[in-house]
Amino acid sequence: MTYNLEGKRIWVAGHRGMVGSAVVRRLATENCEILTVGRDTVDLTNQSQVKDWMAEHRPNAIIMAAAKVGGILANDTHPVDFLVQNLQIQTNICAAAHEANVERFLFLGSSCIYPKLAPQPILEESLLTGSLEPTNEWYAVAKIAGIKMVQAYRKQFGRDWISAMPTNLYGPGDNYDLNSSHVLPALLRKFHEAKLTGLPSVTIWGSGTPLREFLHADDLADALIYVFREYSDFEHINIGSGVEVTIRELAETIAKVVGYEAELVFDNTKPDGTPRKLMDSSRLHRLGWDKARSLEEGILHTYKVFKDVA
Repeated sequence: MTYNLEGKRIWVAGHRGMVGSAVVRRLATENCEILTVGRDTVDLTNQSQVKDWMAEHRPNAIIMAAAKVGGILANDTHPVDFLVQNLQIQTNICAAAHEANVERFLFLGSSCIYPKLAPQPILEESLLTGSLEPTNEWYAVAKIAGIKMVQAYRKQFGRDWISAMPTNLYGPGDNYDLNSSHVLPALLRKFHEAKLTGLPSVTIWGSGTPLREFLHADDLADALIYVFREYSDFEHINIGSGVEVTIRELAETIAKVVGYEAELVFDNTKPDGTPRKLMDSSRLHRLGWDKARSLEEGILHTYKVFKDVA
């Protein structure tokens, strides 16, 4: 099965976020019409607003990058927000898409949907085989519900809708707020500010030993368009770089890119989160996509963009 993008009206939900904006950049190279709408016009948690907008604009396809996202602190502090708002957004868009007869739908999840102690690398089949990481289980539960919602529409109504599970992401448009950001942008900002002010050390949450996989947002966007064209199956598909580093190694790479040597101070009073999280993306690679750039190359690009807008 190959889905032809030519001439299609494609709604990128969440186009102002890091992932959505990367998808818009990637789709701009295709012969299709890109639809976007901001939250000042449509509140995605409002069912009637979503339904009315969809009925008026009638997209042929949707790439759903819209979500309430945040790091460990934000998830752990505001569980209701992360659970309820994501459930509302997903339910409203899926229901309106079905009513508008949207032919192709790509839902984006998160690698946190997998059990905290899932066998590594994590296969798609690991979903719902164990307990979630407690610090972000509310977001994870919402994303799992989104996967199952897409599968339900596929099963009951024959919709050609699919889900993809990106690994940890970074890149242009990332969130650098230290109270709500993920580890890579938080460290990038910390090292940048340490360099500017001459601070002798940079504090890092946890022990520095957890292993993480990272993927540049533009690489994700390229993979998503490939999957959008080439993949049609009931099960979701992992999208990752296939390379993992410790948080300490990540900090050292960022220090190298920023060009500032500072003492790494690990705050063991803060949680580590999942000890290891590497996704098995062999299904994606067998499909024909394997173009992820190196972590250092990706951080170099990201830091350049960060400095331009900082």
